Amino acid sequence: MQPINTTAFALQHTLLIPAHFWDLVCPLAYPKDAWLKFEEDGSLRLYRPPDTKVVKAIRGLSSEVSSITAMMPNSSDIWVACGSSVKLFSFAQQLVQSHENALTVIQVGENEGDVVNEICLSDNQKTLAFTTDSGTVGVVDLTTKSIQRMKTQHNSICATARFITDRPSEVISGGYDSALLHFDFRQGTILSRREFASLPQSSVVSLSPPFVLCLSVSSTGAIAAGTADGQLWIGLGGDKRVSVKKTRKWEGLRKDMSLSRKIADGPIVALAFLDPTTIVTSTLLGIISQHSLRIEGKAEDWGSSRSRLHRPNALQRSMV
Repeated sequence: MQPINTTAFALQHTLLIPAHFWDLVCPLAYPKDAWLKFEEDGSLRLYRPPDTKVVKAIRGLSSEVSSITAMMPNSSDIWVACGSSVKLFSFAQQLVQSHENALTVIQVGENEGDVVNEICLSDNQKTLAFTTDSGTVGVVDLTTKSIQRMKTQHNSICATARFITDRPSEVISGGYDSALLHFDFRQGTILSRREFASLPQSSVVSLSPPFVLCLSVSSTGAIAAGTADGQLWIGLGGDKRVSVKKTRKWEGLRKDMSLSRKIADGPIVALAFLDPTTIVTSTLLGIISQHSLRIEGKAEDWGSSRSRLHRPNALQRSMV
């Protein structure tokens, strides 16, 4: 097997912030190079590193902010998941905003206790997908604001969801039932599924089941999933680079076109494709690893380099 290249991390900025944060991403087109931090007290703060001064903020939301996703490109709008609803804000407005400044509020949970865990936008920016504590996977048509919930649910909390690249009507979700579900929401059907089992125990015993905590889909259609027992699973059945023949179906969950490896002793809480051959993962303890993939026939192997961040909950590739 040929050697695998790895890339070390280089520290560019350190931003000292006063409170524990749940997520730190830089997805905004406006203002450029901004970092958006959200906290459990229902607030969001916008920074422009290396300056530690808050540029703009949203405060006084009704519940803890669980997820955010930004409109792209050339937009200052951002969707915020808060409690059982999603809210649209614009950072082009005043410096400090509150719940009353939301441009749109959509109740997507079945009830007040059905908390939204994650939201994401389709590539064409026309549809918003959401996941909830009840196990629901749903989508919102952003033109009509209509809500559609999938009839098939996860048997436990649904933690994460992503749209399939170049298939705007297809969504894949992962949950605490250790399963991946692949939907076509226009047809209202489930197309495929994958269930995870615990890997054979090594010298280090994992007390966590293989709950699916995070997902990412590459620009070529590969999928990566991170689990609570430290597995990084990669599905290549839908990857355009390895497909032998053209097919109308996305087959990213095929068992014979996937591989899995235990890369951590604890939960993998976040991951993202930086490009079709590079994945960044983060564990609950803050170990960030960059994995460089190389195709070897019908499978891939990977190498990695590591850094550390204090207990992140999500990673997102910047689109600016």
